[in-house]
Amino acid sequence: MYKAIIFDLGKVLVHFDFKLGYRELEGLCPYPAAEIPKRIRPTGLVERFETGQIEPRDFVEQLCRALDLDVDYDRFCTIWSCIFCQTLVPERLLEGLATRYRLLLLSNTNALHFEMIRRNYPIIRHFHDLILSYEVRAMKPNPEIYRAAISRAGCLPEECFFTDDIPEYVEGARQMGIDAVQFQSAGQLEGELQSRGIVWE
Repeated sequence: MYKAIIFDLGKVLVHFDFKLGYRELEGLCPYPAAEIPKRIRPTGLVERFETGQIEPRDFVEQLCRALDLDVDYDRFCTIWSCIFCQTLVPERLLEGLATRYRLLLLSNTNALHFEMIRRNYPIIRHFHDLILSYEVRAMKPNPEIYRAAISRAGCLPEECFFTDDIPEYVEGARQMGIDAVQFQSAGQLEGELQSRGIVWE
């Protein structure tokens, strides 16, 4: 029944914590860590960056301006990408799925973050295709990004299984006919796969 398995990236494959980045920025700008996201949010810069509407250097320049931040591009990129931590699913799961199904990554992300992920998390190599918001120019839960995933899967929506940590994004996939569940842990995910007859060993 299932031909494609689709994973979200952040807090499914790899844990992240934006507070790590805010704490790094705190000592380089006039604002405390808790104030930084409040200053970033109204600019709409992150959404524009994650939908490919703004190039990395322009994003960094405009964000630095919004935060009164005086750092060079490379230093900013290091800080911006320090939010990622440990992997959350065993590599053997991905490796096994990739030999039996089309394995896809579907993520709201940006060019800076994904470049760092590709460089530092070799588990990405198991994926046959990557549906990234900044390349597709649409973010979950916009139907366009799910359409792109279904197209790349090369099968019917109901032949796709998807997991994401955010309920709204899970529901967006379901609205497109994809079988989707909220990710809570590797053990819970393995149980969801087993209950559907999806095998990896």
